[in-house]
Amino acid sequence: MTRNSRPSSAPTPAAASQRGVPEATVARLPLYLRALTTLAERGVATVSSEELAASAGVNSAKLRKDLSYLGSYGTRGVGYEVDFLRHQITREIGLTQDWAVVIVGIGNLGHALANYGGFASRGFRIAALVDADPTRLGEEVAGLNVRHADELEQIVDDLGIAIGVVATPARAAQLVCDRLVAAGVTSILNFAPAIVQVPEGVDLRKVDLSTELQILAYHEQRKNGAALALTAEQAAELAEAVNG
Repeated sequence: MTRNSRPSSAPTPAAASQRGVPEATVARLPLYLRALTTLAERGVATVSSEELAASAGVNSAKLRKDLSYLGSYGTRGVGYEVDFLRHQITREIGLTQDWAVVIVGIGNLGHALANYGGFASRGFRIAALVDADPTRLGEEVAGLNVRHADELEQIVDDLGIAIGVVATPARAAQLVCDRLVAAGVTSILNFAPAIVQVPEGVDLRKVDLSTELQILAYHEQRKNGAALALTAEQAAELAEAVNG
């Protein structure tokens, strides 16, 4: 495959499910891959299911079930070969190919995504940066010049874009998704704080940072509430002891 050739489809959960791998399993494969990569960097050759599961944050039975869909069962008493399992998962996810990515919306988040160095090593190439703000036209970010949103469809066609990343303000997210889909993009990662709709056959993943923070705030509040309740209980016991 040449650098600019367009893959027939991007690596998607739906595609994996069509091959018999449940989407819940697909969602966990990147966790296993990250854990295996860390082990490989440490020079570990084999790993037990228990050790790998602990590194990935799942239970070992679930891990073994997940990996069985890939035809990998490990060796009793030995475990899994780290490099071989990494290759299996990398191939299953589709990271052995070169996936061209366009980032639409080059504000603070778009800048950060464009400058993230981890994409290239995982098979994703940031091929183009697009923004509707004419003052950003020609601005260089991570070695690429920002192009105007009016060129989006042409960019998708010329560069064989496989995945669109939406990092626009909420009000523009749906329009951008519509244009990406119309241009032939069937995999979209949405960072915009908005609910967007895509047609059947298009895979959409959403990353909502504010929602994640709100979930953490909820848990912090519960932890603080438990601490306050414990303090009140201790105070009551102390009062009873004093008055008793």
